[in-house]
Amino acid sequence: MSEPVLKAVNLNKHYSLGRGHEVWGLKDANLSIEKGSWLAISGPSGSGKSTLLAILAALDRPTSGELFFNGENLSSANDVRLAHYRKKKIGIVFQEYQLFEELSALENVSMPLVVTNLNKKQRQERGMALLESVGLADRAPHQPRQLSGGERQRVALARALVHDPEIIFADEPTSNIDKKAADSVMKLFHSFNKRGNTLVIVSHSQELAEAAERQLYMDAGRIVS
Repeated sequence: MSEPVLKAVNLNKHYSLGRGHEVWGLKDANLSIEKGSWLAISGPSGSGKSTLLAILAALDRPTSGELFFNGENLSSANDVRLAHYRKKKIGIVFQEYQLFEELSALENVSMPLVVTNLNKKQRQERGMALLESVGLADRAPHQPRQLSGGERQRVALARALVHDPEIIFADEPTSNIDKKAADSVMKLFHSFNKRGNTLVIVSHSQELAEAAERQLYMDAGRIVS
């Protein structure tokens, strides 16, 4: 069998509240994610879903345990290496979109390419191609406040894909949009997954969870099934 694209070994995350009090956000998480797979993480609020996602995406470090990306141990990697992992290898879709309000849709999508060796024209061409792929080419000059929630989420998806990442992480990607927009986002996820992208999605949506080939259920910081 090939090496999993991501492998978590005994990941733990706890937060100190002082006076010896600790809160565990994640307990002994073990997980392997194969390249091109689609994993849905579900569970009640406070179960550790977003904590696990943040550690897998190198947005946070575990208190203990190891995380491997294509066989490389990221647990002891410095901040520069983790930043490279985030910029080059993964795409992240946040629940609240996290778009820059003063920038256009096209500028938001193409912005991650500023750190590459592409010139402005090439960055814009790449950004426009991604907007076209999510059906928003005609909204390219519009700022986020001029877009609906579903349109903003699709802009966020296009931005996550602009550097052709190996893994796409999404945290509650359909929670703030209506059903029509959510159905559109679902179709995009299916399309991206068929192209070979690995998807790791945190969601309360049963429909989104059932669309994935693997479901992982968490409770009280643990993977329970």
